Amino acid sequence: MLAVIVYESMYGNTGQVAKAIADGIRTTKPDADVRCLPVAEAGTGVVGDADLLVVGGPTHMRGMSTGLSRTLAAKAGAPEESPGLRAWFRSLPDDGAGVRAAAFDTRVETKHAGAAADGIAARLTRHHYDLTSDPVGFLVEEVNGPLRDGELDRAKAWGGALA
Repeated sequence: MLAVIVYESMYGNTGQVAKAIADGIRTTKPDADVRCLPVAEAGTGVVGDADLLVVGGPTHMRGMSTGLSRTLAAKAGAPEESPGLRAWFRSLPDDGAGVRAAAFDTRVETKHAGAAADGIAARLTRHHYDLTSDPVGFLVEEVNGPLRDGELDRAKAWGGALA
């Protein structure tokens, strides 16, 4: 089994969740080849032979990040600059048929926070991937983190369930 996890992260929280998901997959399927890549390192060809594609990003302005939201985060002191998942999806071939996929995000827990995972899931579906899970959100305490206690354990368990 080849599992590919592609993530966008600016403050490092989404990257931590992605690595916990990878750990969960490895725990459940020790023989799996698991590749966990930031979107900047994930050319669209990396997903070609994947049996499972997991994609995640931060929730910015109630949805997936945009060029503007990434610029604002960088101006606010985000330590990591990342190209966005939107551009990555635009170059992703529409040949995901038969490949299992899942979407996740990081978000604050407020009434109108929104969810990037919904947009990620919609894009996976448009590229013909088979969603095996409802989109999942992992909570951060503040916009720049840290992750809420227990979220990395939850991410690892979710990764194991996806495997």
